[in-house]
Amino acid sequence: QVQLVESGGELVQVGGSLTLSCAASGRTFRDYGMAWFRQAPGKEREFVSVISRSGVRYYADSLRGRFTISRDNAKNTVYLQMNSLKPEDTAVYYCAADSSSATSRSPHFYNYWGQGTQVTVSS
Repeated sequence: QVQLVESGGELVQVGGSLTLSCAASGRTFRDYGMAWFRQAPGKEREFVSVISRSGVRYYADSLRGRFTISRDNAKNTVYLQMNSLKPEDTAVYYCAADSSSATSRSPHFYNYWGQGTQVTVSS
């Protein structure tokens, strides 16, 4: 079992930047692939980015270049740096984890989820 707690979501202006954090506890953090998803009102949960246990990173094509995922195994935390934010980035952002060495863009792959953190981009 692993518990995930996201933080860092807030109201930000268009073009601004924000860093989300996801703190993990309960098991060995480095043994988990970590992902970020987001869900806007009335829409399905959408893949944002994933970082594998070995540090390999993947991004949603539409977000590559603006978002950066990273992990600090010493702090049991995964981060999502978001730059040049747009109104369409407004969503609840969720952290997810899975103990497989593989990664996936599907939310069904992940066994553990945080409660989410709200990001609102205002124009």
